[in-house]
Amino acid sequence: MLRIGKLTDYGTVVMTALARDSRRVSASELATNLHLTVDVARKVLKLLNSAGLVEATRGAQGGYQLARPASDISMAEIIEALEGPIALTECSIHDHRCSVEQSCNARGNWHLINRAIRLALAQVSLADMAAPGSGRIAALARRIAPPQAAGPAAQLVEWERADV
Repeated sequence: MLRIGKLTDYGTVVMTALARDSRRVSASELATNLHLTVDVARKVLKLLNSAGLVEATRGAQGGYQLARPASDISMAEIIEALEGPIALTECSIHDHRCSVEQSCNARGNWHLINRAIRLALAQVSLADMAAPGSGRIAALARRIAPPQAAGPAAQLVEWERADV
């Protein structure tokens, strides 16, 4: 099963909270409001700060805020900040680490699939994620996987429509 890790899930929740609040917010306030432990909030914020997605200000009026407008931060950037490069297979990010690399007939296609997923995530902004029901993500899903498509892709589109 393909899925993001818990830390990335929490990071997305933290980032959407920051996108909805223009003021600086402390790690402890975020943790309380989002029902996270302070340690988890701090760990996520440290990674996001290192990636340049949030800014930290020390002091009595300190806290965290987005480094750029939410519309300029992509989900691909957030995932990469918390998980590293987006890669479905080892060969998508590292050459020569797979014992069957030389005889693999699927490698090129995995690279194309990986690029498509990264592109889809790059087209979803933090602003989109912070505004459920806006329809932008559903429209993107319909463009990538039209309703007439068969199989799981069509199911994804139907699920996204239900979210609008």
